Amino acid sequence: MGQDIHPKLNLPVSDFAVRKRDSKDEIFDTIRNQWLVLTPEEWVRQHMVRYLINHLGYPAGLTAIEKGFDLNGIPYRADIVTYDRSGSALLAVECKAPGIRINQKTFDQIGQYNKVIRAHHLAVTNGLTHYCVSIGERGQWAQADTIPAFAEPEESEGK
Repeated sequence: MGQDIHPKLNLPVSDFAVRKRDSKDEIFDTIRNQWLVLTPEEWVRQHMVRYLINHLGYPAGLTAIEKGFDLNGIPYRADIVTYDRSGSALLAVECKAPGIRINQKTFDQIGQYNKVIRAHHLAVTNGLTHYCVSIGERGQWAQADTIPAFAEPEESEGK
């Protein structure tokens, strides 16, 4: 149903539970365990989550979708945040609809979010184009060729 009307993305194809309710397509989010309106951005978000879990090894139990937080007293939500087993953020992802172009404003947005999230890697995607940066010890950004696979931090880190 929904997969026929939503664009093919530059992410692996996944099987999603999709239904029509009140004349709107909905998709089942297995992380939040609920049905959501299938917007173009949600289509990208669900594909990216499946990619992270099924292809890059991020544990579903350590993945949050639309994670709420406050920045300077204003509530925000990060699209996807993955964590290591100690609860530190590894990766934050900002998802846009396929028709939205990724630009500096998108990076500025996730950069602002990361002041609170403090992830080691940031990614932005519209489902067609993906960019990822790694955050260095001094906060400098370095472009990464790919989104990194899940890996626990080295035991020696932070000691």
